[in-house]
Amino acid sequence: MLKGKRPTTITEYIAVASKESQKKLREMRSILKKAAPKATEAIKWGSPVFEEARILFAFNAIKGNISFMPTPAVIRKFKKNLAKYATGKATVKFPLDRPLPKALITKLAKYRVKEVREKDVRWM
Repeated sequence: MLKGKRPTTITEYIAVASKESQKKLREMRSILKKAAPKATEAIKWGSPVFEEARILFAFNAIKGNISFMPTPAVIRKFKKNLAKYATGKATVKFPLDRPLPKALITKLAKYRVKEVREKDVRWM
């Protein structure tokens, strides 16, 4: 599809992703669109992002996981809810071989949207 070019839209990103991750990427995109209906979509640093005045969150498919990056503050706030998932400073990884936890992702995403709207919180 994009011979030699990097994806410039989330649709293109999903189209060139591995077959096993495409369904989960579409599902993640849908969850995030519902959680942040006013946000715009973009590709930043090679990953799909949702923006509303600033970057709300990013996601991608890497090494058998769908990674969701809502910010370090969100990861800290929901640390107990994320205990059964691999996490990093700003990332939570959802294995491809398990269903995405839609309610949890929605909760994280809505918290981030609220955080930005109410406090204009940057990526921290």
